Amino acid sequence: MVVFRSLSAISRLRSRAQVQQSSLSNSVRWLHSSELDLKSQMQEIIPEQQDRLKKLKSEHGKVPVGNITVDMVLGGMRGMTGLLWETSLLDADEGIRFRGMSIPECQKVLPSAQSGEEPLPEGLLWLLLTGKVPTKEQVNALSKELAHRAAVPDYVYKAIDALPSTAHPMTQFASGVMALQVQSEFQKAYEQGDIHKSKYWEPTFEDALNLIARVPVLASYVYRRMYKDGSIIPLDDSLDYGANFSHMLGYDSPQMKELMRLYVTIHSDHEGGNVSAHAGHLVGSALSDPYLSFAAALNGLAGPLHGLANQEVLLWIKSVVEECGENISKEQLKDYVWKTLNSGKVVPGYGHGVLRKPDPRYVCQREFALKHLPDDPLFQLVSKLYEVVPPILTELGKVKNPWPNVDAHSGVLLNYYGLTEARYYTVLFGVSRSLGICSQLIWDRALGLPLERPKSVNMDWLDNFMRLNH
Repeated sequence: MVVFRSLSAISRLRSRAQVQQSSLSNSVRWLHSSELDLKSQMQEIIPEQQDRLKKLKSEHGKVPVGNITVDMVLGGMRGMTGLLWETSLLDADEGIRFRGMSIPECQKVLPSAQSGEEPLPEGLLWLLLTGKVPTKEQVNALSKELAHRAAVPDYVYKAIDALPSTAHPMTQFASGVMALQVQSEFQKAYEQGDIHKSKYWEPTFEDALNLIARVPVLASYVYRRMYKDGSIIPLDDSLDYGANFSHMLGYDSPQMKELMRLYVTIHSDHEGGNVSAHAGHLVGSALSDPYLSFAAALNGLAGPLHGLANQEVLLWIKSVVEECGENISKEQLKDYVWKTLNSGKVVPGYGHGVLRKPDPRYVCQREFALKHLPDDPLFQLVSKLYEVVPPILTELGKVKNPWPNVDAHSGVLLNYYGLTEARYYTVLFGVSRSLGICSQLIWDRALGLPLERPKSVNMDWLDNFMRLNH
């Protein structure tokens, strides 16, 4: 049970927290700039990208990019090419590329912490926004800026506190994001009516960076409220983004900080067609500010078929251990997998809507585990699943991609370092996804992308269409 302290004590804690190289796409710029200010970089880049978009529309606007089938209409628009998403691109075979760069390439060239090897999330944010690989000095400056922006108003905590402490962590987290919306710079500028639409990106930029800076504070508050008797750990402005998030959650080991840097980086963006990214883009297309848009994205992420899957994976793995023990043989594991499938359930963490090979995000987490926790029993179980599950799903014949996705591994790593509360895992995913969704929202406004409004039809229309045309 959560132990509630006096309002004055909580207020004091909040006040303390508030004072705190292969061939790449041509869109990636390898020249490092000496300019440390991210916004000035955006001001330099945006005009040429606006001109590029105008040229594409004027010269190629009528060129078809694909055919729409009835299966696509009935199958949730799966596979339709219909969104512009500048910050990342997903390939079915090679996985995600951030501004043209694969995850191994990002791990190689993005700055890391002085004592670490994994890329700093601030570096990826810079890359997503500018297409440029930042210098260590630029990343350090961005770390300081985000820490400066991280103060959360007291009424936001009160909005979370109005919910039962037993409410799902994602419900509490999304409620906090909605409460942050009161301070939206975009809403303020739009209501004043004195900003040209070509400048919409500027208050959107302010909102986006404020939001990115504040979501780890909100997320850690939810975690401490639910699982640590409400004792709050203030932000430490000497730490980088990932390390600070780990610190505020209550995990200060160097390896956990490294894991959090890796986790936030690889979960940050995954093109625009997944539920959370698409929801954020859709709501943002109505000129809703980043807070409203990101809250919508979080509500999509909370679904069992999307971000909630990383919670389900660890719970399922622990159910295997409870029933069969940690030293389960591959034959026993095969039986348990078939038992799961025959009961009408899926094996969580396997399959993907786009990918047709093992998820590179799974692979880099596996490499982290091999380096830091090779003897952990749950990691060894995950490794056995990697050998056992794909052949079974292939034999089943109904799964286009039998390989593990990002969710198949993350929970085991977090569990090893002490963050065992699987119900909370989707919040970590949400914090990470703020980088990609907010970066794209800035570019949506910079490029003047329009209101999203696809056409829908009913089954009568489809029947008539097929009768008349086929």
